[in-house]
Amino acid sequence: MKHRSIYFSFLCIITALLLSQCQNNNQPKVASATTTNYGGYESAELWGEHLVTVSACHDCHSPKKMTANGPEIDSNLLLSGHPSGMPDLDVNRKEVEQKGLGVTQDLTAWVGSWGISYTANLTSDPTGIGNWTEGQFIYAIRNGKSKGLENSRPLLPPMPWQMYRNFSDEELKAIFAYLKSTKPISNIVPAPKPPVTADK
Repeated sequence: MKHRSIYFSFLCIITALLLSQCQNNNQPKVASATTTNYGGYESAELWGEHLVTVSACHDCHSPKKMTANGPEIDSNLLLSGHPSGMPDLDVNRKEVEQKGLGVTQDLTAWVGSWGISYTANLTSDPTGIGNWTEGQFIYAIRNGKSKGLENSRPLLPPMPWQMYRNFSDEELKAIFAYLKSTKPISNIVPAPKPPVTADK
């Protein structure tokens, strides 16, 4: 009787283990967090779109249109940078560069002690970042270099790359994935202008 009780207990334990294993085999496999966790979003592009939005990239890189409530983002020109052909600010550059800042009403061109900077086209068009590699993008943000090239000019104010360089690699990759998915807008942004000299 004692042996039968031990045998029955052993059989129950084995059965429970087998059932548990079968249930585990029927569970869907969960991929590692590194391949599916995009900041809580379904894809890298969606996470990148969120990061671009909350990091205020549209404040400078998306042209504005003037409304009764002031400047609002032009949804047809998202992230296309300073519109080519737009005239520069009609200001005394020497005075502005010495005393403060000047900015166009659409916030895409800035005058300061560094000269004039024009916000870049970040869309997927070849005139934007369409031909960039992910490595170039990360290098540009980490090192403050135009087009992500080691020997290129520095990124100019008001681009806050010194803050953005603190994004993680995963965040920067997500931002780049989103930018590469944007509507391509052909817009060749002017080259920056150096400050005026003191003798002018």
